[in-house]
Amino acid sequence: MGAEVLGVDIGGTKIKSGRVMGNRIVDTHLIEVNRDDSEEIALNKVFGAIDELMTDSIRAIGIGVPAVVDPDSGMVYDVQNIPSWTKVPLRRKVQDRYNVPVHINNDANCFALGEKHFGKAMGYSNCVALSLGTGLGMGILVDGKLYNGVLCGAGEVGMIPYKDGIMEHYAGSFFFDEKYGESAKALFRKAMDKDKLALQAYKEYGVHLGEAIKAILYMYAPQAIVLGGSISKAYAFFKESMHETLISFAYQKQLEQTKIETSDLMDAPILGAAALCL
Repeated sequence: MGAEVLGVDIGGTKIKSGRVMGNRIVDTHLIEVNRDDSEEIALNKVFGAIDELMTDSIRAIGIGVPAVVDPDSGMVYDVQNIPSWTKVPLRRKVQDRYNVPVHINNDANCFALGEKHFGKAMGYSNCVALSLGTGLGMGILVDGKLYNGVLCGAGEVGMIPYKDGIMEHYAGSFFFDEKYGESAKALFRKAMDKDKLALQAYKEYGVHLGEAIKAILYMYAPQAIVLGGSISKAYAFFKESMHETLISFAYQKQLEQTKIETSDLMDAPILGAAALCL
């Protein structure tokens, strides 16, 4: 990637932008976003994240959004964590403001692209990248290329019905807040101090994530699954229970040939959003 581009990751609780040159992020900026933000307020926060890093050398902007997206028109629909964004012509609004090409895709797809171009997915043709954060998002790489599906909606494993809700209620940060009354981050700190309740929380989380991974294995049989997102930092605390859950997967020979790894990229979604500009 020769030109300097801007990658923007619109997450569940924050908007993070990064100026990318070559294969590295040279500067970042972070703005918090709230569920009750109006369409205009949330859009102005996106502009704010871009304004902080925008220079004359930026040749294009890539944006990852936690929603279904029409990559051709740049329209985003039904952003789950910004309910006011039901139908927003995001590419047009950003392009009109900055007068550079703008590319938009689902945020989990951007995470997968980031891993493909810069991280653990580089060596695989068929791979999925699973983002463990506010929700549970997935990007799919088939024959080395991103598979979008209709409106970039492929890979929404977090929306699969599970127990009394959906999968991401149990394999995203919702689980810790609802079941244990504390954030995943707070419980991670306690688990580091060997707090029994925190360790139990992550052990239980690993079981739910293992069930999600079994569904992914049955659907896609990938060569690798790359785990990223904020919760992946606690991998040591849920790895064992996750793998114990996978013992009941029907095709163990297939499982033996699937690598499950954690991302070591600091900002894979930003790098992936920037990779949209390639």
